[in-house]
Amino acid sequence: MYRSALSTFLVLLFSLPVLADELPRVDLTAGFYRIQAEVAARDPDRMQGLMHRRSMPANHGMLFVFAQAARHCMWMRNTLLPLSVAFLDEEGRILNIEDMQPQTEDNHCAAKAARYALEMNLGWFAGKGIKPGTRIGGIEQSPRPQ
Repeated sequence: MYRSALSTFLVLLFSLPVLADELPRVDLTAGFYRIQAEVAARDPDRMQGLMHRRSMPANHGMLFVFAQAARHCMWMRNTLLPLSVAFLDEEGRILNIEDMQPQTEDNHCAAKAARYALEMNLGWFAGKGIKPGTRIGGIEQSPRPQ
């Protein structure tokens, strides 16, 4: 029984990166900067987010697409990477940016009704001078929420 449970755990563990690779991707822009974003448009993908990832390449992120604009909140349970999240309105304009520390359950919420959230490595937005009011281009190419 122990061997069976261990085998199942290992299969699930090693399949995580493969599952992540199956998410749709979209090319976004923030000013002059290009972002390659995985898209979490389905409930299971939004719940999983970037959990259990040990690294994320520079200029890569995850775009969360919500079915409705609302004051959505994010947290960092089981997330190993420090991240910054930008909450975006219907047109892709940044409402606010929050920095998030790994493996915490603090709520980081949109300042107003947000339709999207874009997670990047910690400090990415600040390092590029990207601030609230900046429009993220390419949002319209993202898959519809399911």
